[in-house]
Amino acid sequence: MPRSERAKQFAPFDALKGLQKALRMKEYEHERNLKGDLPDEKIEAISNLLLKLKKGEVVYAKYFDDGFYKEIQGKVLVDITKQLIVIENKKINFSDLFELEKQSKIDKI
Repeated sequence: MPRSERAKQFAPFDALKGLQKALRMKEYEHERNLKGDLPDEKIEAISNLLLKLKKGEVVYAKYFDDGFYKEIQGKVLVDITKQLIVIENKKINFSDLFELEKQSKIDKI
């Protein structure tokens, strides 16, 4: 049996139960970021846009979620009373928004 084939027979064997999961979790924790502060001008620009947006308009947003900056694009619903924005069923708190732009159509991110 060739050496490459012999190695494959041991691939599913995990000598230490949960080691791979623990390593993935450690890597995830290591890559997390702290939430940065936004300049007042950017906060004001986002606030003004939030007040002008209408249900169903298309937006691009960059937001902070569990230690990572993520991007999303889609149709929007703004709930001023709960201070959150809903884009394609993803609820984002106003305080977690990093960028917000109105789009004319949905592009691939």
